Amino acid sequence: MASISAANNIIVEKLPRTDRKSSISKSGRHTRRCFYGRNRSRFSSITLCAVSEDTTKDVEFPPFLPSEVKNVKDLAAREMARRIQRLPVQTKLSKQPIMSSCVMPNTQNMDATPVVFLHGFDSSCLEWRYAYPLIEAAGVESWAVDLLGWGFTNGEGVTSFSVAAKREHLYEFWRTYIQRPMVLVGASLGAAAAIDFAVLYPESVSSLVLIDASAYAEGTGNMAKFPKFLAYAGVSLLKSIPLRSYANLLAFHSISTSRIIDSMNVGRLHCLLPHWEEATIDFMRSGGYKVATRVKEVQKKTLVIWGENDKIVSKEYAQRLQNDIQESKLQYISECGHIPHVEKPDIVANIIIEFLKGKHAKCLDHET
Repeated sequence: MASISAANNIIVEKLPRTDRKSSISKSGRHTRRCFYGRNRSRFSSITLCAVSEDTTKDVEFPPFLPSEVKNVKDLAAREMARRIQRLPVQTKLSKQPIMSSCVMPNTQNMDATPVVFLHGFDSSCLEWRYAYPLIEAAGVESWAVDLLGWGFTNGEGVTSFSVAAKREHLYEFWRTYIQRPMVLVGASLGAAAAIDFAVLYPESVSSLVLIDASAYAEGTGNMAKFPKFLAYAGVSLLKSIPLRSYANLLAFHSISTSRIIDSMNVGRLHCLLPHWEEATIDFMRSGGYKVATRVKEVQKKTLVIWGENDKIVSKEYAQRLQNDIQESKLQYISECGHIPHVEKPDIVANIIIEFLKGKHAKCLDHET
């Protein structure tokens, strides 16, 4: 079936659906450390424990997703997966429009400011499975967009998956479907993509939210120099179950064995699509994101969110990022690792919603 996008008059694929303290830093900017009670949101307590429920029922998923999606037990991931669509995006990277995966809002209000979520390195829009519904439920027009080369976008015929290609694809997606300044929310490498995009396309971004940002990394490092055969060997490890499981141990401050398994299944789902290996290799060999010199060029109001127990990107970079961005605020989340939007989604959602309202989440003063 097909439907017409009212905002763009573009035919899109209609997918099967089933029922549905602040302390003042030396620079004069605010640093906030937030301490919330556990399970403030009923949604959070349900979804994070949902892996124990029976999810073997026959559920319709978009046909372009790997069949392994049916093995995912996490109810939030399953619901998010059911909502994924592919929209055509015309770029110079392919002769044909790129069928680009995203979770889009049920309705659009062209007078409102949309929020667009970007996932981290080698991930997908499913990374937002917990925080997205909470923010959407607050009445925010929300989009979760897959960066070109990852997620569930069709990579057939695409000539490049480099930083420049990802940027062009995101811009054309924004120009085609969103069409007005957005709040760009990026996590980890997605934050680097958000910084890069906000500096080069300032007219498209109203403000930024950067979560445990990989803003000072030197791209992909030595992998950019690897021979292609060696790059293939290295990238093939990225979808291995042992490596993905270990990555989850590092990413979370605290995680149960059952959640490691299911989080791993969700996190590697996109790796099972055709073109994933070549897309990832192309990105790695292109040098990756190097936005350290661009950070000080950001001229947008920015909220920086950081898990205090991040073992992947030290929280020391949080303070540096705040100092480097002129109009910025920093909020830490206690007892939280590298992916607060997955580990503490209710807290992250609340902080972002308050930021969108121009307010600050209620926090307690805390000394480092």
